[in-house]
Order: sequence, then structure tokens, then C-alpha cells
Amino acid sequence: MIQWRLRHIMADQMLTNKELAERLGKHPNSIGNLKNTDSMPRIDGETLNSLCLALRVTPSDLIRFVPDNDAA
Repeated sequence: MIQWRLRHIMADQMLTNKELAERLGKHPNSIGNLKNTDSMPRIDGETLNSLCLALRVTPSDLIRFVPDNDAA
């Protein structure tokens, strides 16, 4: 399973949707949509790059692979 960790990273950095939206030039609702999911959202490379730069993280910080329990 692919985990999307934006919510956790924003919490660790004590960032609000509004603050991150300002850094990215996006609407806070857009950030909320990206943040409020545990599964990998459909985003393009430019958005992923912008998030990484704004949060000072790598893609592997935002995206984590967790094997399913029943994977063979």
C-alpha cells in the first residue's frame, strides 16, 4: 500500500493549509484536498516537486510504501 504523508509532515512542521497554500500559490481548499487522504492522490510531477520544495522534504518523505499483510 502506498501511504501519502502530507498530513503528518504538515503537523510536524505546524503548518496550516493557508500557510502551505501561500507558499505554493494555491487555494487552501486545494491543500485540504491533498492533505485529507491517506492514499496517494493523483498529482503531477510539478506539484510533487513544488510540495517538496515548500516543505523541504524529498518525495520519499511524502510517499511511503507499506507492504500489505497478505502480500505473497
